[in-house]
Order: sequence, then structure tokens, then C-alpha cells
Amino acid sequence: MEKVILVRYGEISLKGLNRSFFMNKLYKNMKAALAKYSDVKIERIQGRYLIICNEYEINQIIESLSKVFGIISISTAYRIDNDLDVIKNTALQLINNNREKIKSFKVESKRGNKDFPIQSPEISREVGAYILKNTENLKVDVHNPDTKIYIEIRKETYIYNEIIYGLGGLPVGSSGKVALLISGGIDSPVAGYMISKRGLELIAIHFHSFPFTSDRSKEKVIELTRIITQYAGPIKLFIVPFTKIQTEIGEKCNERQTTLIMRRFMMKIAEKIAQNEKAQALVTGESIGQVASQTLEGLVVTNAAVDMPVFRPLIGMDKQEIMNIAQDIKTYETSILPYEDCCTLFVPKHPETRPKIEKILRSENLLDSNSLIEDAIKSTEIISLP
Repeated sequence: MEKVILVRYGEISLKGLNRSFFMNKLYKNMKAALAKYSDVKIERIQGRYLIICNEYEINQIIESLSKVFGIISISTAYRIDNDLDVIKNTALQLINNNREKIKSFKVESKRGNKDFPIQSPEISREVGAYILKNTENLKVDVHNPDTKIYIEIRKETYIYNEIIYGLGGLPVGSSGKVALLISGGIDSPVAGYMISKRGLELIAIHFHSFPFTSDRSKEKVIELTRIITQYAGPIKLFIVPFTKIQTEIGEKCNERQTTLIMRRFMMKIAEKIAQNEKAQALVTGESIGQVASQTLEGLVVTNAAVDMPVFRPLIGMDKQEIMNIAQDIKTYETSILPYEDCCTLFVPKHPETRPKIEKILRSENLLDSNSLIEDAIKSTEIISLP
């Protein structure tokens, strides 16, 4: 009897002729997530991946796998021979391991190996009867049991009594590459997490206005990006100096338009970096109506700054929904640290909420946009995480 980890994948199984591409991406991502552990083997079996590892590392390995997109659930299982007596005894052992907490149980069986002599319902009945015979004060409850014993009969048999749910989604890197505009706030790290769940590889772009914003604000963004790498894999972070651009906008442009013009400059710079990095779209943490620049008219004006598609995974979420996800993925506590980013600087008292693109362009024409953008990109710092 050997203790192993069963890994189940979700919508990958629905893919057609390109399923092997997604399977290979998931395998590669699992291998990267488990690289720090010793003596780990990943095997593919029918409808599952199988992790063979040192038993004392199982809990840590499950924790790492639970952050890999594409995995829908994980179980620690006993791998045994396809022998009914061995199956019965192993199931009884699982019950006895937690006997003091259990008053009812249910057995669920799947017979993937049709050479096994009895069918799934009979397996469940036989094992259930054996457990009842060898325990006291225990009953079968098919509707609301205290525990379930799961039996999967394949080339070998796997028995387990716990299912740990994963994140689902698609393996990172299976859908292409995008550029995330990341601030030090709550929203953009969540947007990065959400878009990665659909299989997109990330680069991240942050606009830093030193000395208006401190190095602590920069370290905060680095830490947020590092947290996202636990889900999205390695991320190249671009720190773009934005002080000169913000100062020029503040001095030469209509005050009510400054936030939108700054957003448009960010998009233009991000698009150029994305093109250089072979990314195909931009991603922001904007949610419609959340702040003055995120009205529908404001988003239209912002989009008009670039030709590249702009994805907004949070567009229909309210703030509480976004905060809940931030807490789940452990970015929230870092995001609320009191270090300002450039988006909180030079905020007008009465920002334009119904902007017209013609007026915005007239203000932008007061600036030497090409030179400002070129200088910012040339001075960009690049940090590879982790």
C-alpha cells in the first residue's frame, strides 16, 4: 500500500484535438510548482495525474498544487492492488483513522477498469457491509454522511476519503501572454490573478513617480507581484518612471482632464512594452463606475489611446467582491499598506466624468508625447520575479 496524490483537471478534458497541448502545459506548471521538493514524480493515468512523493512532504505539496490553475481537485489516496479483500481492509482503515469523529459514512465507487469482476454498485455494497460488520455504532447515510470513502478502480485501485478543491481554470501559458498594469492598490493584483486563471501568462508594468512616491511604494508593488507569481508563475515586472510625465501633464493640461490623460499615457507606454515582449493585450483592474476615470465614457477615451485589446476582468464586480478575492489570494494586506502610488497623485478636485475625446486630444497636443514616452521606456527598470 502506497500513499500518493491524485490530481484532477477540469475543462482541459473537454478540449478536442489540442488537448495534449493543455495537458503538457499543466504538467510543466505542476513540475515547476513542485521543483523545490525532493524525489517527486508526476505520472499520467486515465483522467488523472498522479504525484508520487515522500509521505512527509504530502501536505506541503498539496498546498503548492492548490495554486496551480487547471487543477480542479486533489486527494491523498492509497494505491493498492485490484483485490476486493485489500480494498475492504483499506477502506476500513480509512474509517478507523477518524473513527471518533464519524457516525455515518457512504461508499462511492468508480470502475474504470472493466476487467474487474464486479460493477461499481456492488463494490460499494460489499465494502460498506464489511465496514459495518467490523465497526460499532456506525451507519450508512447516502444523503448526508460524516465521511465518504471513494474507490477508483483503474489499472490499480485508489482509495481516499477527502477531496481538496483547486482553482480550476486553464494552465498558465496555454492562452498566450498579456501585460498587466499593476498599481499598489487592491484591484490590479486581483485582475492579474483572474486573467491568469484563463491560461494567460503575465508581464507586469508599474508606473513609479519618485520622489512623489517612495521606494516603499515600489517595494509594495514588487511584493504584490511576487504573491501573484504563486498562481501565475514567473513574471517580468517593468518599473516605469512616471514623474516627468505627470509633472508635464499637471503643468500644461486642463486640471479636470489630468487623470484621464495620465491613464492614456500609461496605456501607450504599456502597449509599447507589451509589443516588445510579444504580449497581445493589456489588462487593467478597472471596474465600471468605481472611480471618476472609470465611467463608460472615461474607459472609451482610455481605450482610444491604444490599438491593442484591453481586458478588464473586474469590470462587473463591486468593491466588496474584489476585496474578497484579494483576501483569498493573500494580496489584500499588502495592498492596503499606506504607501501611495502614482495614481493617487495630482488627483483633481473635480475630475472629468463625461470626457470628449476631441478635448482630451487637444490637451495632449500641448505635450511632446513621443519624447516623454520614449524617455520613460528607456529608463524603465526590469525585475524578474521570482
